[in-house]
Amino acid sequence: MRGVLQACAATAIATLAATSLLACGSEEGFPPPMEPGVAPKPTSKPVGTVLDLPGGGEAEGVIADPSTGLAAVGTRDPDALYLVRDPLGQATIRRVAIPESPRHMQLAAPGGPILTTAERTDDLIEVSLPDGKVSSVRVGDFPHDATATAGKVFVGDEGGDTISVVSGGTVEATLSAPEQPGGIAASGAIVGVIAVAERVLATYDAVSLERTGQVGAGVGPTHIVGGNDGRFYVTDTEGDAILVFEAGPEPSLLDRTNLPGRPYGIAIDNRRGRLWVTQTDRNRVVEYEVTDLAPKRLRTFPTVQQPNTVAVDPRSGYVYVAGRAKGELQVFDPKTPDASGGG
Repeated sequence: MRGVLQACAATAIATLAATSLLACGSEEGFPPPMEPGVAPKPTSKPVGTVLDLPGGGEAEGVIADPSTGLAAVGTRDPDALYLVRDPLGQATIRRVAIPESPRHMQLAAPGGPILTTAERTDDLIEVSLPDGKVSSVRVGDFPHDATATAGKVFVGDEGGDTISVVSGGTVEATLSAPEQPGGIAASGAIVGVIAVAERVLATYDAVSLERTGQVGAGVGPTHIVGGNDGRFYVTDTEGDAILVFEAGPEPSLLDRTNLPGRPYGIAIDNRRGRLWVTQTDRNRVVEYEVTDLAPKRLRTFPTVQQPNTVAVDPRSGYVYVAGRAKGELQVFDPKTPDASGGG
């Protein structure tokens, strides 16, 4: 049965991808990468607590650190990174000056540093915790996302079709990548990157730096997370789906689950076996249970407007959603009665 599901899912996605390329005129190159849906004004009150970020900049990129208990969120116009402590209590927000607006964020490890990128200055930015000390490394053209594994940081250079490999504060290698590498993540010692123009998932061995494979990734993939189960989970924003891939020894599509509403931001809680995915068209975030095949949908929760990114603290289980429209950070505990979720 599992083999049949894999074959059916692979055939369906390959067909959708081929149709999309033909419709968009693939003879002139790949179609434009997918963007999140344009969210309407919320019709439901967001669950939990909503913090207004100083300056009211466009909030996008969020992490939650289980070691220090800090969360971090970035804003554009004004360009800043904010460290947040005790968001469900007497919240304190501290601004960290950075050279340019961050886009996405990851933790190199519990306790930091935070990894983010400055797309317009071609920098990998590292922010130590809890002190907020900033350092940067010049990488490739228009770096979009960064992930750490095997003692290295891998940066997807979206404008250069490369991956910069950073070690000891310098670029030790530059790897070729499919067109427009966007979201990047690690599962063990395998690095996976979503090429948002070429619509593929490419994987690399983090030790040898060899590319281990490439596979189609739906009709409009955007973001990716790696599980400790040897898998990658990808939001197919145009295809309204979550795709599940085996990471290695070569990447392969395992299964998919439908999720309407232009899914975009994605986070994984490996401790609890949960995925959190935002529906940008609907101002919602959806909780999934990780299973042997497709994730199982559990509950949905109303969010702030334009929920482009989401994070989860594996220690507390708190969920953080960055609202780009009004510069907001939403925090809620899924275990509390007032966060019971909806359909």
